[in-house]
Amino acid sequence: MTTPTSAPAGDVSPRELRTLVAVAAEGGFSAAAGVLGMTQSAVSHSVRGIERKLGVVLFERGRHGARPTVAGTRTVAHARRVLRMLDTLAAEARGVGAGANGADTVAGPLRIAAFRGAALHLLPPALERLAARHPGIEPTVRVVREVGPGTSGEVAEGRADVGIATIGTSAPVPPGLVGDVLLEEPYALVHPAGHPDPRSLPLVDWTENCSSYTRTWWAEQDWIPCATVRAEDDGAVLSIVSSGLGMAIMPALSLTSAPVTIGTTDLGPDRPTRSVGYITTPELATTLAVRALIRELRALRSPTG
Repeated sequence: MTTPTSAPAGDVSPRELRTLVAVAAEGGFSAAAGVLGMTQSAVSHSVRGIERKLGVVLFERGRHGARPTVAGTRTVAHARRVLRMLDTLAAEARGVGAGANGADTVAGPLRIAAFRGAALHLLPPALERLAARHPGIEPTVRVVREVGPGTSGEVAEGRADVGIATIGTSAPVPPGLVGDVLLEEPYALVHPAGHPDPRSLPLVDWTENCSSYTRTWWAEQDWIPCATVRAEDDGAVLSIVSSGLGMAIMPALSLTSAPVTIGTTDLGPDRPTRSVGYITTPELATTLAVRALIRELRALRSPTG
């Protein structure tokens, strides 16, 4: 398909942005039309109009539907973020002075993406405190594997307002986003409780376990064998170790509420650590709901005390 000729047309409207997001989410014009309550031809016409305004092809059309081009993927991500800010603008405007004694209130959805360990052990107490202080906020949490784009990708693509991610020297905050470290958690040797020689056991590991920094430390330890068992997540690792079938090297957050059948051994002063932090967009970082969540996260103590 040839690139549409750019024309000095009007700005892209919120309705057009919603059309783009729906087509990308549903994978085609017909499916998007059903979601939007429009005809298929109206959706197709709207997308062609947006492409003319921007001067780029946003979707590849074919028998299998409509797939975003590279430009389309970026445009849809921007569209999600713009629409989210429009919703936030309305919610915060309604909340100005609406509380007791003229205080501002915070209400509306708050979309959170988190890796499994954070979703299970870090977020619940923060969300409990958030609900007590701001009952109008409606948080939703989606567990995202911290592999590839991970939780940061969800924020960048406009699918989440805040991501709880592993960040730091080996995993910096991606360009275009903002964030900070919430806690540093040390790694420990994890083994069946009471085992006389845990280092003799097979090593159990999982894909999301370590950053490149930790792997470098790992490679320097001649007592750590290659993993012979690979599990789906840290919960499965704990189950295997608890059954006496192996040892593992795990971060503190994964050991929260570990069963009594699990023992841990400190790895010494040179032990590796993992940085866990939040990531959001520059525009959402100033919103009331995101700031409220970050405050509650910062108020939590490190899992190591």
